[in-house]
Formats: sequence, structure tokens, C-alpha cells
Amino acid sequence: MDSQHCQAKRKLIVKSIAVASIVSLLAGVGITGVVERFHTGVEPVHAASSFAPSAAAQSLPDFISLAKKLGPSVVNVSTTRIRAAAQEGPSPFGGNNPSDEFWQRFFGERLPRGPQRQSGVGSGFIVDSNGTILTNYHVVDGSQKLVVKLADGKDYEAKVIGKDQKSDIAVIKIEAGGELPAVSLGDSDRLEVGEWVMAIGNPFGLDHTVTSGIVSAKGRNIGQGPYDNFIQTDASINPGNSGGPLINLRGEVVGINTAIFSQSGGNIGIGFAIPSNSVKELLPQLRDKGRVVRGFIGTSVQKVTPEIADSLGLNPARGALVADMVKGGPAERAGVKTGDVIVEFDRKPIKDSSDLPSAVARVAPGTAVQVKIARDGKEMTLPITVGEMKETEVATSTQAGELGLTVQSLTPQLAESLGIERGEGEINRQPVKNLADYNREIARNEKAKSVLFLVRRGQSSLFLALKR
Repeated sequence: MDSQHCQAKRKLIVKSIAVASIVSLLAGVGITGVVERFHTGVEPVHAASSFAPSAAAQSLPDFISLAKKLGPSVVNVSTTRIRAAAQEGPSPFGGNNPSDEFWQRFFGERLPRGPQRQSGVGSGFIVDSNGTILTNYHVVDGSQKLVVKLADGKDYEAKVIGKDQKSDIAVIKIEAGGELPAVSLGDSDRLEVGEWVMAIGNPFGLDHTVTSGIVSAKGRNIGQGPYDNFIQTDASINPGNSGGPLINLRGEVVGINTAIFSQSGGNIGIGFAIPSNSVKELLPQLRDKGRVVRGFIGTSVQKVTPEIADSLGLNPARGALVADMVKGGPAERAGVKTGDVIVEFDRKPIKDSSDLPSAVARVAPGTAVQVKIARDGKEMTLPITVGEMKETEVATSTQAGELGLTVQSLTPQLAESLGIERGEGEINRQPVKNLADYNREIARNEKAKSVLFLVRRGQSSLFLALKR
């Protein structure tokens, strides 16, 4: 095993937890693998400074009753996909895959030609007695056929009636010819860190597996998108649990189990669930329209670090720094400028850059709202009419990183090769068109604790604060 392979095996990754397998071309042979989503840099769990047990924690949880009550509402979701013609190589999933040995043993170094039939297994739960079921988007995405198996063993073909990739939520429906046992969606905002929770799902295809644990953290951002707001739990969830319920001691579903943080693909006590309150916001649209309509103002924002706050004269550090805008978008039309810090949206405070995309998305397109911004040390309020986010548009929140500088004059030829326009840079909100401007602004701010740069990176603009 070469060193690159060993290093890849040691990397921490977030894996979407749907079991994937290829239906064998040889009778009686099956393969099981894991569908992956890679991510690094998940925040650590910080120890609480004090602990006061709640009333719910004074007695032992009755998981037996919960399993009996909720188990019939949890379903197995089986998918069938047709893959395109396979490329040459030892595995249809690339390197580091447990099915490599199978393909090499039966087919040598080349894969079978032509389309490949692929199956997968996930979980779901009934939210309406008419057969409406919630699961993850990544469980059903790309499937040609969906089969739902109930707790009593009966199978029904299902159809997708709504799905949303940004939130990783999907709604499917079966016609069972009668009423089915449905769950209640609880209030995930009431969850407390340390509270008991239970998960039910189909890890590795093992139907109706029950596990328990506690809420490890709330509001986790794991880098999966602009609307990250996950519940972290140590209840054992594994590949195949995707789309299954996370349940509190009142028998309410408080989350949809979605992803794990793992070195091996198996559970190590760090799992993530979509909060039920996020689900309740989107469920009516998914059920009625088949998609989610979100608000859009056309800004790309980044975190206001202490260094950036100091350079902007903003104390304390808060809000969302506007790094870039869509030309002609709602924000630009309202008078928002690059370098403004949005500190309040629709009369709600924006404490961090990650707060803004969700706040904007919740507002119905066409709604007029007030946006409070900080500019040049002063605050002002601007009226803005929220637009509608299109499928290709994503409200982004970027993170500033370290900055090391070696500068040179930007010639027309270099600007053309980089695909940028000249005169786009800034230092402390002052335009920098050439090397002389750069040197002048650096000298002017030589006593400042930090210097704010607006730089162009690819097709995006980004503010970076250089601390002296």
C-alpha cells in the first residue's frame, strides 16, 4: 500500500449515510459500499462550564416504549439507479473502495461495459397517515425506482413529490390503501445539550435498528452548504441511517439523521441531524410545490473577524461583511456597497455571517424589508425588496484566511490572463489601481493594528485583514 493511499485513509471525512451497492452481474453476489461527501475542519465540542440537570434527566429514559411507539412509522427506502457506461479501472467508485477486490477477482482490471444497475438503502419516516414520508435528498437523488418497506414487511413503490438539495430534504409518497402510523414533528429549538435522544433507521441495511445517545451540540456548521444548522449527537448512526428520525423522550421527531463525521465510514460518536424546525418550514412547500422558494438579495458575505472589525471601526465584531454582489441584484439596487457590514436584516440582528443566508431565505420574494448596515463607522438603514433565488444562485458565506503578500504591477496582459479588470483592488476601502497606490496606502496605515484588503480570487471578491 503506497504512502498516498495510507494518507488518504487517515483523512477525516464527513460521509452521507446511505448504503450503496451494485446489483451483481453474477447470481447470488452483492457488494456494499458507502456514498461519500468529503469535508474537513468540523468544529470541536467545547466542554460546558457548568451543569444543571433538567427535570427530564432525573429519571431513566423509557426507550422500550419509544421504540414500540415510533418503530412502525419508520420505513426502509430502497433505490435503484442506472449508472452510465463504466470507465476503465478497478472500481466504479474510484480508489479506496471495499468493492475493488470483487471487481479485480471477477473482472480483472477492466469493469463491465455498458450501463450499471445500482441499488441503495436509506431510511425515512411517515409524517402523514396518507403515506407521505420524509427522507434525505441524497437518499433519493437520481433514482429511477423507489421502494418503501414498512415495519410489517410490506413493500410499496414510492414517488418523489418534492425535494430540495440545499437542505438535503425530500418528500416521497406511497399508496398503501389505508391509514398509516405517522410521527409528530417536535420543537427542535427546545432541545438542550445533554438531552437524551434515540435514532431509528436501517444502518447497513439492518431494518429498524434502534440506538440512543445525547444531544452533543446544536447549530453545527459542517460546511455542507449556506444553510448548515445541524444537531450533533452521539447516538449511533451509520451508513443506511440517512433520512431516519432523531427522537426526543416525548416521542417527537426533532431531527432527520443525515451525516456522520468519521475516519472509517462507521460511527465514532459524531453524527448530524437536520433540526425538525427547519423541516417544518420547508415541508409545506415541498408537499404543495415540489420545491422550495427562497428569498435572494444577491450578496456574497464573509465573517467579520476581530481584525476586520478593527480595521472597519466596528466594535464589537458582528454582522456579515459584503464581499461581492450580483450586478443589478436587490442589494445593489437598494444601495448596498461592497465593504458594508450587514448588522440587521428584517429587524433581526445578524450576529455572524452564517446568520444572513438563512434569514434572507426565509423571506418571501417580493417582500420589502429593512436592512441595517455599518459603513465607515456609521450605521444606516436601507429598504430592500427581496428577490427569488434561482436554482443556480446560492447565497454564500465565505471565511477569511491567512494572507501573505508579494506584490507586483498588474499589467494589461497579466490582468487578461487572470480574467480580471484593472482597478478592482482596495486597501482600507481606498481604491488601488497600481503599485504606487498600494505603497501609498500601506505607508498611510503603517501605525494601524490591521489593514483591510479587498482582493479578487477567481470570480469572487474577498476581504482579508492583515494583522501587523
